Amino acid sequence: MFAFPFFRRDFPALKGNRISLRAPQANDYQEWADLRGASRAFLEPWEPRWASNELERSAWRRRLNRYRADFASGHAMAFFIFDNFSGKLVGGITLGNIRHGVAQNAQIGYWIGEQFAGQGLMLEAVLLLCNHAFDTLRLHRIEAACIPDNSRSIRVLEKAGFRREGLLRSYLRINGDWHDHYLYALIAQDRNGGWTKG
Repeated sequence: MFAFPFFRRDFPALKGNRISLRAPQANDYQEWADLRGASRAFLEPWEPRWASNELERSAWRRRLNRYRADFASGHAMAFFIFDNFSGKLVGGITLGNIRHGVAQNAQIGYWIGEQFAGQGLMLEAVLLLCNHAFDTLRLHRIEAACIPDNSRSIRVLEKAGFRREGLLRSYLRINGDWHDHYLYALIAQDRNGGWTKG
């Protein structure tokens, strides 16, 4: 099994023009909780149902432990997104279900604080992470699933060069209910046809 090295020391930091990606750290808790709390109504329609202790420190510690375990096993890489100018946390992005061998693929998921939405920051984050997935991890295909009503997320994926491949019926349980999702994918060769690197 392919495995990534130790989480804190060797986890990559990725820098773009306006934003940077790095591993979540213990001292990010308050900024993360504040941003997620302020954006709750904005985020809840597109995410799994929030637990009653979603923003408490104990839940945060469990989340960090899961991030570290997933990275150590080579299954996922969770990043926080920071604005390069203000240094503020603006959201998060994950490369998950990483598979090597004959598949060489992964799935991408992301969230952004309401106050930072619509500024092109998530598009840059998606491009940065896709570059890393293709160029460093040597993946061949990246997938994303999106609720058909989530027009903001659809715009991000399509601007990043992802192509809609179909409809997945009753695919994920979001905010307590099963939802259909569009399946989007970007493959390595797509970058040769005008795809913009971050």
